[in-house]
Amino acid sequence: MSRLAHLPRIMLAPNGARRTRTDHPALPETIPQIVGAAKDAFAAGAEALHAHVRDAAAKHVLDAGLYRELLAEMARAVPEMPVQITTEAVGLYSPNAQRALVRTLRPEGVSVALREMWPDPCPDAEAQRFYAETDAEGIALQHILYAPEQVTLLAHLATEGLIPPPGQVLFVLGRYAPPTLAQPEDLDGFLRAAEALPQGVQWAACAFGRTEETCLLRTAELGGGMRIGFENNIERPDGSPAKDNAGQVAALVSVLAARAEKV
Repeated sequence: MSRLAHLPRIMLAPNGARRTRTDHPALPETIPQIVGAAKDAFAAGAEALHAHVRDAAAKHVLDAGLYRELLAEMARAVPEMPVQITTEAVGLYSPNAQRALVRTLRPEGVSVALREMWPDPCPDAEAQRFYAETDAEGIALQHILYAPEQVTLLAHLATEGLIPPPGQVLFVLGRYAPPTLAQPEDLDGFLRAAEALPQGVQWAACAFGRTEETCLLRTAELGGGMRIGFENNIERPDGSPAKDNAGQVAALVSVLAARAEKV
């Protein structure tokens, strides 16, 4: 069984598909940098890595060879930290290319945006086959959902038997482009829509901008997992620059621990 079958409490997303070191000097681009950031964040309290790889020009790529290299280095440097790969298209990759990556790698875990894998409202036999395959192989697939309407669509697809019952979802609060600051109350619409999902679905949230920590604290209060890192935010809550990914994780863990002591 995949180590990611149970959604981790805190997942690190250290770089994403868009930002580079011109945005923040501590953002990891190369595989050694990604592994180093993951190792430091693991020591600070992150339990898993959400991984994007970059080419020689630091551009987002869905490259099986680079992912194999990253997975091997993670297994050597931080063997206790499972890796979830991304299939994010960023306007560059088709659903066929996304599916090919997963079929080639057969990773422990993968994040798949419903709006990218199933872009049209009509039936999609190839998408159905992909979701069935990953489920049969025991790959922990996390459905990425950018709006409550996508939660409703996911519930419909599962109810109609078009895809296997979802095991994990991620609610995306705010936006990278156009820049939209996440708000804790953004969770409300997602959670209302999630009532239609099959029982037992594990959920998590990520949040864009300096309100990331506030949003994730509310996520924790409501029983969700937290995805944190420079993919979504490079600032402290007061708007000052964050030091690095590990510092963001450590700050979140500290606040969570302080709140737990008061209970």
